[in-house]
Amino acid sequence: MSDGTRSEELPAGNRPARPGAGTPEDARTAVVVGGGLAGVSAALSLADAGLRVTLLEGRPRLGGLAFSFRRGELTVDNGHHVYLRCCTAYRWFLDRIDGAELAPLQDRLDVPVLDADARPGRRLGRLRRDALPVPLHLGRSLATYPHLSLAERAKVGRAALALGKLDLADPALDERDFGGWLAEHGQSARTVEALWDLVGVATLNAVAGDASLALAATVFKTGLLSDPGAADIGWAHVPLGDLHDGLARRALDAAGVRTALRTRVTSVSPAADGRWTVEVPGQRLEADAVVLAVPQRETHGLLPEGALGDPDRLLDIDTAPILNVHVVYDRKVLGRPFFAALGSPVQWVFDRTAASGLGTGQYLALSQSAAQDEIDLPVAALRERYLPELERLLPGARDARVEDFFVTRERTATFAPAPGVGRLRPGARTKAPGLYLAGAWTATGWPATMEGAVRSGISAASAALAALDRPRDHLFDFEEAADRAFPGRVPEGAGAPLRGGLR
Repeated sequence: MSDGTRSEELPAGNRPARPGAGTPEDARTAVVVGGGLAGVSAALSLADAGLRVTLLEGRPRLGGLAFSFRRGELTVDNGHHVYLRCCTAYRWFLDRIDGAELAPLQDRLDVPVLDADARPGRRLGRLRRDALPVPLHLGRSLATYPHLSLAERAKVGRAALALGKLDLADPALDERDFGGWLAEHGQSARTVEALWDLVGVATLNAVAGDASLALAATVFKTGLLSDPGAADIGWAHVPLGDLHDGLARRALDAAGVRTALRTRVTSVSPAADGRWTVEVPGQRLEADAVVLAVPQRETHGLLPEGALGDPDRLLDIDTAPILNVHVVYDRKVLGRPFFAALGSPVQWVFDRTAASGLGTGQYLALSQSAAQDEIDLPVAALRERYLPELERLLPGARDARVEDFFVTRERTATFAPAPGVGRLRPGARTKAPGLYLAGAWTATGWPATMEGAVRSGISAASAALAALDRPRDHLFDFEEAADRAFPGRVPEGAGAPLRGGLR
């Protein structure tokens, strides 16, 4: 969590306050603009290579859109974020900040799915894997999944096989929508709701009909068809701020990164000597390399002329909202850590009681993705909508007293994964030598996830180090990590590269 203190004045000349051990006095310098997961990952990667790094963040905390705040006695995450075992870059990030034990993975994928409209005895289904090779690892789960008919389950298998044959390098996939592809492959509206959108909305922040086939195929091929354990779910058992702010700041300090919070960058411009000038109120910093790790619209406003061929494309990358509903009951109403819902506006529900510090009762967080129709509804309307739905799904909630009800809204939570978005997303390098881009919205091949954000930061750092002729052998290697984590995974040539992840 941010301690609420104001940052010290930036030292002149972009000299870090605590240089890392062994950092030479004449080390190259870098400024990273933005303290989300992309910016922190870039800063750590650059500092680990011996650069003197300054990280500038306008907020009073690190963590970007995965953060925590206080509400009375509760520590609240703005939204519930999970990751998958296949998210090897985010797992590197957790290891790098000494936070892996605080965000453990399931031993084996197991997702309870409650159907509010089903008759008693068939309300609960489970999506879980066996210790069998792909694709048999999900065979028994799908064969007994009560929320689909026998015929629908059989067609799921055929669609999954067709999905596994798609070439993710084919640019034509980005022009198609996932919903249309599913319909062509025999998937009914019920199958899309009860299976494909159950996973896809949470990972893509869009329903199948609004999502790029390329991004959807990345998610499903990675999580379900690359390795039996690829989709095992992990989440923070502590507030996100403890990881993405507290531990991240500690790691940055240890690496010698100078971190300045509440520091807005007003301009980024090339200097006459081939270096870069970064201006903040009252000060000017110089650096050999600059990484812009801020949202696409903010990046557009900071880009110097000529840095991108068509910078206005950044403004064409639309955004999508996420709504989070928070309910505190006077007693326990949910006996499992989380579940997904069908037949209800409720999507995913997580028990955040222990992580929030709540002493009595139970605190549930509802994560509502693709929330365009609800993001601006008044709290009273959302309360009237969601409390009865929780009572339908959880009988124990019917007699419980609601102690608190509030919402958090992220109106620009992710970039919209619409068909055609791939051609709008820029890579890490710009046309301006020494200037690099990072952020989940850049061309990672991923939807807007924590994994994609970390990868973008590492890629930007790698591009900067290559241009500065600095060693990169310490950098996280995506393919090597994939091979190490999943030695039996389906190789990329077979159409299942190890990419994907939940927000």
